[in-house]
Amino acid sequence: MAMTTRYATSQPPRADIDDLTGATVVEFGTDWCGFCRAAQPLIAQAFHDHPDVRHLKIEDGSGRALGRSFRVKLWPTLVFMLNGKEITRVVRPRDASEIRDALALIDEPLAR
Repeated sequence: MAMTTRYATSQPPRADIDDLTGATVVEFGTDWCGFCRAAQPLIAQAFHDHPDVRHLKIEDGSGRALGRSFRVKLWPTLVFMLNGKEITRVVRPRDASEIRDALALIDEPLAR
């Protein structure tokens, strides 16, 4: 697994996300969002040291059920999950360390 570079336009059902095992990051945003584009290098830097973390990049917008189920208000929103449970989230990251710290919360338990 590696960082996903394109936003998926189709959304999996929320139940499928909740059923995932292991470490997962669900990123909500759009290709045209300036904040989303600015965050991509930061996300790539952080994911470099966490290649086994699943990364789902979902296009969000008005009427999109998955984003609403996670109560996404701003883009990008990164939801860090472990075994289908939200552990933390980062909204509009300003530096890679915010993302690295959140990744450590979901990736470290896997090494134990």
